[in-house]
Amino acid sequence: MKDTALLKLHEYGQSVWIDFISRSLLDSGRLKRLIEQGVYGLTSNPTIFDKAISKSPDYDRPIKEMKAEHKTTFEIYDDITVKDIQDAADLFKPIYEMTEGLDGYVSLEINPELADDSEGTVAEGKRLYAKVARPNVMLKVPATGAGFVAVGELLSESINVNVTLIFSLQQYIRTSESYMEGIENLRKRGGIAKRVHSVASVFVSRVDTSVDDIIDKQLNTQADGVQRDELGRLLGTAAVANSAVIYDAYSRMFSGERFEKLRKAGANVQRVLWGSTSTKNPAYSDIKYVTELIGKKTVNTIPEKTLEAFLDHGEVTEALPGDLEQAHAIIEALMKYGIDLNDICDKLLKDGVVAFQSSFSSLLEAIEEKAARL
Repeated sequence: MKDTALLKLHEYGQSVWIDFISRSLLDSGRLKRLIEQGVYGLTSNPTIFDKAISKSPDYDRPIKEMKAEHKTTFEIYDDITVKDIQDAADLFKPIYEMTEGLDGYVSLEINPELADDSEGTVAEGKRLYAKVARPNVMLKVPATGAGFVAVGELLSESINVNVTLIFSLQQYIRTSESYMEGIENLRKRGGIAKRVHSVASVFVSRVDTSVDDIIDKQLNTQADGVQRDELGRLLGTAAVANSAVIYDAYSRMFSGERFEKLRKAGANVQRVLWGSTSTKNPAYSDIKYVTELIGKKTVNTIPEKTLEAFLDHGEVTEALPGDLEQAHAIIEALMKYGIDLNDICDKLLKDGVVAFQSSFSSLLEAIEEKAARL
């Protein structure tokens, strides 16, 4: 096979995972072909599963069969999603082995209704990890206050964790600290640090969507020509600037004294993963959040449509660390117009948790409706 854009990215030092799963993706051989083209992992979430299950007949037969076995709606959901994750993990197992555990992971979200329940998240995480029973699975935990506690505990139990819904620099720092604490506790328990992997999933495009909306409203009322020009130049810049600042923190956190002790004990770096990387604004490049986030020792999890676009016309050119001074200048300029990224990121986190909880409820309702109809 020719050296695709995805394989070139991997050679450069960034892994591409696909942010999508469905039964047809698995059964059609499409995922296998994407792996051959350079997809090195997969992420899922309740919204993805909701669309996959509710909007296709692919799952009708197992739903009907499990309903006949008198399984509850949650049990049906649990069995369906775990089967998809297991099958995907099996397809990625050769990547996992080839990269010695760096890539080849499949991520499954822990019940989002437990986002503010650390003990419940840990208990559900242990149950899911045992049920999936694949070494290359990662469990997704949101970067909430309760989530940070759960992350540390799950890691200390030798469970791979994908910390998700990270928007702000503060969230990222707490995520990396939770990772190190978890590995430290793992070692105290006699565990082997080298066997545990984690990623910190930073959501990107939603930041631009929120900031651009505020800028557009200000442009509609701003009479000063100079300020209008400055505001216009800030459109579509917030997300990547925020990501650049986080990438800088990532570089510092994992070159510091605390992690150096863990590194010597065999601990792996918790890589930053760029998520929510589809382009929402048609005025921007359809691969904006891929090309502008190319950085070493990171992962980009990409929706299928964006993935195909990058395979078609993507080029591998280093984008990070980029101009850190300019990134800070963008954030300061936004603040000048009353646009506080911290406030925006706080709201995005709350909205993200609610959205996943809503998708989870919608998914259960769809299964219940199908079970009754079939």
